[in-house]
Amino acid sequence: MAYISMDCPSSLPGIPQSVLSVPMENKYKCQQCHQVLRKPVQAQCGHRFCVHCFKQLTSSGPKPCEACREEEIYEEPFSILNSNEAFPDNAAGREIASLPARCLNEGCVWTGSIKEYEAQHEGRCELEQVKCEACQNTILLSEKDKHNERECEERTLNCKYCKTSFNFKEIKAHDEICPKFPLQCKDCGKKKIPREKFSDHSKSCAKSKSACPFSDVGCKHVIENGKQSDHEHSSTMEHLRLLLPMVLSITVPPSDASGPGEWQEDSGLGLYRAPEEGVSMGSGAAAASQSMDLDKKVKALENIVCVLNREVERSAVTLEAFAHQHRLDQDKIENLSSKVRQLERTIDMRDLKLSETEQLVRELQFCTFDGIFVWKISDFSRRRQDAVASRTPAMFSPAFYSSKYGYKMCLRLYLNGDGTGRGTHLSLFFVVMRGKCDALLKWPFSQKVTLMLLDQNNREHIIDAFRPDVTSTSFQRPISEMNIASGCPLFCPLARLAGKSPYLRDDTIFIKAIVDLTGL
Repeated sequence: MAYISMDCPSSLPGIPQSVLSVPMENKYKCQQCHQVLRKPVQAQCGHRFCVHCFKQLTSSGPKPCEACREEEIYEEPFSILNSNEAFPDNAAGREIASLPARCLNEGCVWTGSIKEYEAQHEGRCELEQVKCEACQNTILLSEKDKHNERECEERTLNCKYCKTSFNFKEIKAHDEICPKFPLQCKDCGKKKIPREKFSDHSKSCAKSKSACPFSDVGCKHVIENGKQSDHEHSSTMEHLRLLLPMVLSITVPPSDASGPGEWQEDSGLGLYRAPEEGVSMGSGAAAASQSMDLDKKVKALENIVCVLNREVERSAVTLEAFAHQHRLDQDKIENLSSKVRQLERTIDMRDLKLSETEQLVRELQFCTFDGIFVWKISDFSRRRQDAVASRTPAMFSPAFYSSKYGYKMCLRLYLNGDGTGRGTHLSLFFVVMRGKCDALLKWPFSQKVTLMLLDQNNREHIIDAFRPDVTSTSFQRPISEMNIASGCPLFCPLARLAGKSPYLRDDTIFIKAIVDLTGL
């Protein structure tokens, strides 16, 4: 018989019934997912399952067949689903492969056989509705690539200039601050100047225009950077005429500067203001000259204010772009922090599972499945002192089993005695534990139990045996991790372990338990 391999690459459940173009017969239905069988396997009870469904059912060990129970033909062990007892049903697989099929997707007219549907059409139909992993919108399979590249609002892009990754929604904000974003000089027409180098270009551009350095004294010319020296050379006389009134006003003798009818210099603003009211003015020509100088100073300050206003506006736009980018960065940081916290929780869960697995491995090192268990107890003197001081009055042995799927049991030992044996005897008890297959076992537990303290010279073992009281709760099916212990409070006098005792060698004793398996 060819048994089913649990390494089968198929990972899909059954084929939807609506794919069939004809009514589905019950023999083609998976007993687990109730769909059309995909790679069918047959259990020893005769029921068929998809290989995916059967793997899931038996992943944690043999399971009872629910279909047998529903049909009221449950019969052990044939109705136990076991991966070692199932085999691929190739005959049913060939029959299903030849059944007529059709596509379920709206608008698709494909027809063929189940075999052709699985091999050629399933998962490939261009009219199939799929979900975008990024934005969670439903789209057609044929439009998936187009959606991912051009339409998805949550797609991630790389800036083609600075190579920084960002969300599609952030593209405009990023363009405002991207240091590599290409700009064009309006003066010389040069293109593709990175934003980070544009300021240097503006200062060195031969076509860029700026006001004449003598604009503060009245020159109205705006000159290209490359022609500044030519302008200054050709307009020397004009610049001197503009400077003359200011030079004359500055060179007035100090004794006359504050006299009646003269102008006074305002040390705070660098401007000239009229003297106090009531003081007679000088000649009309001097007054007109001073008025012109004042107008020029005011206009110069107005030009400076306009330039500063434009700079403030540009700075405000840049600041807003940086603020927006900052908010986006904060959102990213928060999302990453949330992911880090989630990963930390996942790691904590993994650590817990790893600890549980390590504990299970330690238990399996000493585990037996034949009802016979030998318990080696080292450091006897120290453990006995802990028991006398009530720090550790009792200790439990590792679990052992009557068979692989049988009763789970352990021993409980009091090194300073318990109950009537406290202070005088070793007390040894037998404990029935809750196992994974208790539902399949006979209850109450009624097997004979023999407990032994082994003579390490193999001469005279201390032996005590008992048959369980089936009316005691200690031997009923456990509803918690373990039942109440039952056994021998006067198992071995402590005096027999004193001196050169054959039962205590190298500070170690050996205890053996034997469960009679007769009748199981």
